[in-house]
Amino acid sequence: MSKKVTHTNWKQKLHEVIYEADTPAGKLFDIVLLIFIVASIILVMLESVSYINDAYAYYFNIAEWVITLLFTIEYILRIVAINKPKNYIFSYFGIIDFLSTIPKYLSLFFMGTHALVALRALRLLRVFRILKLARYIGESNNLVKSLIASRVKIAVFLSAVMIIAIILGTIMYLVEGPEYGFTSIPRSVYWCIVTLTTVGYGDISPHTPLGQFIASIVMVLGYGIIAVPTGIVSAEYTQQLKKVNLNTQSCSNCNETNHADSARFCHKCGASLNNE
Repeated sequence: MSKKVTHTNWKQKLHEVIYEADTPAGKLFDIVLLIFIVASIILVMLESVSYINDAYAYYFNIAEWVITLLFTIEYILRIVAINKPKNYIFSYFGIIDFLSTIPKYLSLFFMGTHALVALRALRLLRVFRILKLARYIGESNNLVKSLIASRVKIAVFLSAVMIIAIILGTIMYLVEGPEYGFTSIPRSVYWCIVTLTTVGYGDISPHTPLGQFIASIVMVLGYGIIAVPTGIVSAEYTQQLKKVNLNTQSCSNCNETNHADSARFCHKCGASLNNE
């Protein structure tokens, strides 16, 4: 009985350090991990610069192994600290953590010169580590929820934009014609989308007065189109901020997060959120 209690306490403390940021140890763990994530991202970027990589390849390799081992330990500890490991392994952050760790190990199996292209692709997978930063940006949760809540409105809006682009693209195909680069309706729709989004590559441009007039309307319309999804998401974001305050407490049984400050039990599995 005593051994079981000791094991539970040890596992609970490990969970609090790794998954939560309300304790000094948890905050320290997050800060150290953040430093290594940023260092790893910088390392990947520097390795892509040929003359820098040629001069410091040996040191880059050592640094990468140190970071990889650290992330491996973190990944294992996250699995150990939770009662239902599959909830973490197959979660969004679990998959990102796995993709962030595995490339260096996979590179051990690609030693020949014929695999250099594959090796380079595997090394670039390390850029997924930048996604590990998301769990440390508190407001990102509210933003993601706002985007999810707005998905229907945004989908309807994007459908309306595509309809407008198809109609105006077809009109431009009739007005300008192949001689000015509008060789087909799909290519004309491409021009309309580029113009609506205010990108304006300039590879296709109208030359007739009527075409230029239509293009002016599309340009002005583009500014309004950019503002609409921003307003939709902003409204949902404001609603998220009005909801009950949440903390960083994570359930040690199912890994569920986003619990209210006053919550004593997990709202998903009912497990206790403290060490009682």
